[in-house]
Amino acid sequence: MRSRYTEHDQEHYERPRRRTRPRTKDRPSYDDAVDGLVVTVDRGRFTLLVEDRRVMAMKSRPLGRKGVVVGDRVRVVGDVSGDEGTLARIVEVHERSTVLRRTADDDDPVERVVVANASQLVVVAALADPEPRPRLIDRALVAAYDAGMQPVLLLTKADLADPETLLSTYRSLGVPYLVTQRGADLTEVRELLADRVSVLVGHSGVGKSTLVNALVPDAHREVGHVNAVTGRGRHTSTSVWMLALPGGGWIVDTPGIRSFGLAHVRPERLIEAFPDLDEMTEECPRGCSHGTEEPECGLDAARESGAADPIRIDSFRRLLDARERSAEDH
Repeated sequence: MRSRYTEHDQEHYERPRRRTRPRTKDRPSYDDAVDGLVVTVDRGRFTLLVEDRRVMAMKSRPLGRKGVVVGDRVRVVGDVSGDEGTLARIVEVHERSTVLRRTADDDDPVERVVVANASQLVVVAALADPEPRPRLIDRALVAAYDAGMQPVLLLTKADLADPETLLSTYRSLGVPYLVTQRGADLTEVRELLADRVSVLVGHSGVGKSTLVNALVPDAHREVGHVNAVTGRGRHTSTSVWMLALPGGGWIVDTPGIRSFGLAHVRPERLIEAFPDLDEMTEECPRGCSHGTEEPECGLDAARESGAADPIRIDSFRRLLDARERSAEDH
C-alpha cells in the first residue's frame, strides 16, 4: 500500500520522542549528609545551625510539599561551610517529637505548623499596658495541651497591676506560672527555661522582646511600644527565631499574635491533658464533647457526687469553649 506522504512532505519525518528519565526505585543515600537545626525561615530560605556554624539552605525537590519549620532537626548536603554566598540543601526532616499548630481562624481547615520539637509553651501576658486578654491565653493553653507541650504562664509588668486577679482564673488548671516586671531578677525565669526548648507566644506589647533581650544579650530584638489609644502593641518580631540561651536550652520568639485558630483541636485530645477528668468521662455517651450542654456527661455526674472539683471542671470547659469562640480578642 502506497504511503500517504512522500519524502518531500513535512509529515513524512518522524516526530521527536519525548525525553523521559528511566524509572528507578533507587534513591540517593545521602551518606555524606550532616545534621542541622532550623533556627529561622525566610521566604523559602532556611538558616541552620550545623555544629557551631550558621548555614543557609534550601529544601531539596524530593521533599515535595513537606514543610520545614523552626525547630526541625534535618539532614543537609552540599556546602555547609557557612561562607557568604553558599547554599546547602535539606534532604531529610527527622521525626518530630512535638508540633505546635494553629489555624488562621476557627473555620480555616488549613493547619500551620508554628514550631517543631519544643517541650514547653510559655504564654507571656502583661498585667497592664496592654490589658491581659484571657481568651487568647485560653486558646494558647489549648494549643499547648493538643501539642503535648507543657504550658507555662509568664506574667509581666507586675509593677503596674496585682497578678492575683488573673492567677485566680488559672490556678485550678494547675498551670505553672511566674510573675516578673521590668528590671527584676530573672533567675527563676532562667531556671524555668534551662535545658528546654521553649516557645514564647503573646500579644504585641506584652514584653516578649524585652524579655528575650535580657535573657540573650546579643539577640538585639526590636522593642515596641503600646498605643495609648487602642491599648495594643506594635508588631516588632516579624518572623520566628530560635535562640540559644547562655546557660543551656533554647527559646523560640514568635511574632505578636492577635488570633490563635483552633480548628485542628479535637475535644478528646484536650481532655487527655487532664487525666483526673478524663477518667471521669469513661462512661460518657459516644461522641460526647464534655461541654456544658452535653446530656449525661460524666463530668456532670462527677460534679454532683463531689468526686471532682467543680471549679476545675468549669475551667476545663472554659478551655473547651475557647475552641468555639472567635479567634479575635478585642
